[in-house]
Amino acid sequence: MKLAETLQKLTDQFAKFKALRFPTGMGRTKRKGFGDGRLSERKLRGSNPGRLRMLTYLPANLPDAPALVVVLHGGLQTAAAYDLGAGWSTLADRYGLALLMPEQQRSNNALNCFNWFLPEDSERGKGEALSISQMIKQMRLDHGIDPSRIFITGLSAGGAMTSVMLATYPEVFAGGAIIAGLPYGAAATVQEAFHVMAQAQVRSSRTWGDRVRQASPHQGPWPKVSVWHGSADETVSVSNADEIIKQWTDLHGLSLRPTAADIVDGIPRHVWSDAQGEVLIESYTVTGMGHGTPLATGHGDQRCGAVGPYLLEAGISSSYHIAKFFGVADTVRNTANAHRGVSLRLFGSNTRERTAHRSAAEAEGTSKRGAAVDIGAGIAKALTAAGLMKPP
Repeated sequence: MKLAETLQKLTDQFAKFKALRFPTGMGRTKRKGFGDGRLSERKLRGSNPGRLRMLTYLPANLPDAPALVVVLHGGLQTAAAYDLGAGWSTLADRYGLALLMPEQQRSNNALNCFNWFLPEDSERGKGEALSISQMIKQMRLDHGIDPSRIFITGLSAGGAMTSVMLATYPEVFAGGAIIAGLPYGAAATVQEAFHVMAQAQVRSSRTWGDRVRQASPHQGPWPKVSVWHGSADETVSVSNADEIIKQWTDLHGLSLRPTAADIVDGIPRHVWSDAQGEVLIESYTVTGMGHGTPLATGHGDQRCGAVGPYLLEAGISSSYHIAKFFGVADTVRNTANAHRGVSLRLFGSNTRERTAHRSAAEAEGTSKRGAAVDIGAGIAKALTAAGLMKPP
């Protein structure tokens, strides 16, 4: 697709979205309990060279030394709209997570996209990348974030910016999830960005890996990565997912051939594991899905979010499965009893080193197995009634 055709297509999409009432970033959400009302804006104490807004969500049941998930919205969206659609604050309530949701400003990018392709915003110590890094540091200081449990995810331009952050500040993150995004170093100008969005630039695994190795002084270990893309995406070609896999298999010293493949909620999943069986990379290609974040809406422990432009019902909740991949979806918390440290384990952690950082309250509750059975039964009944657990 030619550059002029791509620009015209985006312009047409922008005009359509302006007319929509659904909160996609063109206006404030009206749905009670979601959107702008759920997120709080914080004043960033750093220099903020990228001039981004700092929005956060902290659930009432936030434990000591919580995990932090950084969530980056896509173009034509706001942080609040993406939270509504992808359901991250719902997961934060459920699992006791802190959220940081940086927001682009129209004065920086006319389509409200993060500037993942501009060197002045995508290099370590510069622009938007530095602003996001400063926000993470502030969250660590203000809320006692566990430094070994910081993760990042994003859609489209937010997915490409996720690649930027994983490359330029790899020591900060335990893992990342790139949805409909691009590999780090795919473009350095606006024209190059549109070109690689339409068709990925094919490079060797080593070339892609070197771009990340040259982006910071870090020499490993590297974050684990989850890659999501729709097979029918006409905005960012699915071929970019293959190049992302090349980049991260090279960094982790893994073969391009997956270790295993399975079907999750009807969607093909491939995984790459190390010699100890630890899953370091996973990839989902959502058959027939266009450009957006895959959702499974409705009630239940694996469902959250709301359908809208770039937020697509696919029968699988990428947010839930990403949280599970990060190892932060292993405990459902009861908000009313959070001050007593009461929790109910629904899933086993798939990341060995994360279990060592369980909060003192959780450790105490786990050690008192006899008492936990009775309490757990009551919590399970309440969660089932609320639609957060499936009935036995």
